[in-house]
Amino acid sequence: MTAVLYDLSLRMGYSYDVPASGARHIMRLMPLSLTNRQRLVAGSITISPTPDEQSHFVDFFQHPATAFMLRAPHEALDIRMQARVQVESQPIAADFSPLLADLPEEIAGIWSLAPDSPHHFLGESPRLTQTRDIADYARSCAKPDLTAMQIAHALCTRINKDFTYDPDATTVDTTPLEAFKLKRGVCQDFTHVMILALRSLGIPAGYVSGFLRTIPPPGKERLEGADAMHAWVRIWCGETIGWIELDPTNDISAGTDHIVVAYGRDYSDVVPVIGVLKSYGGQRAVQAVDVIPLK
Repeated sequence: MTAVLYDLSLRMGYSYDVPASGARHIMRLMPLSLTNRQRLVAGSITISPTPDEQSHFVDFFQHPATAFMLRAPHEALDIRMQARVQVESQPIAADFSPLLADLPEEIAGIWSLAPDSPHHFLGESPRLTQTRDIADYARSCAKPDLTAMQIAHALCTRINKDFTYDPDATTVDTTPLEAFKLKRGVCQDFTHVMILALRSLGIPAGYVSGFLRTIPPPGKERLEGADAMHAWVRIWCGETIGWIELDPTNDISAGTDHIVVAYGRDYSDVVPVIGVLKSYGGQRAVQAVDVIPLK
């Protein structure tokens, strides 16, 4: 097993037409430490202006989060994260996942309601409502003789082939059905469509937020989505295999190029920065990410 060490830097900035006040925000930006997956060596987050109040907590899905408040009027908000993370390569596992018809029995045998229980990732969630169009699309990939893992890989490849990566086609509020009809979008759209497709078949699936390596290996093209935070899909493939991660934007399994920040049911569970403030007029947001492998 090999490991890759990365230095990460992220800047998220917001500027307001009219100074904002009474701002309350929650951040989920720091990469996780995950057994046999990745290790957070060190990390820090700075906020400007300096918050008047700040607290830390762990959410239901066991992600460290920071809540902060800015009382005074401010024309801009600047958040910067720096971290060093070690990501381990994952062994290639044989496919011992059940056939789709046998998966419900294995799910029923899971009595746990812990954050990683498959039961949390089967039904609808805040941003994901089942639609017939996406369910029909999923069934076209679900041949009776395929295992849950094979179906997941088939859907990943199909979405990558049928959809065009287009950062101008959608926004953060675009619904999965809208993106599905456009057959265009970004990693969030690819991920939401794939999650809905898998859930419509009874395969537990969730959302992964993180970073994607920006410097490609020698001789390989740069991966799409590397200029901002990235998203991909987590799939439960039975008791023996457990969870796997697939990236439909690039049609690959998540590996040492993928750095996990948060797991959730959909984007609403892992929003990097969310909050409310008092202001009017428009606002502009900028995001810059660097993922630098250390030699």
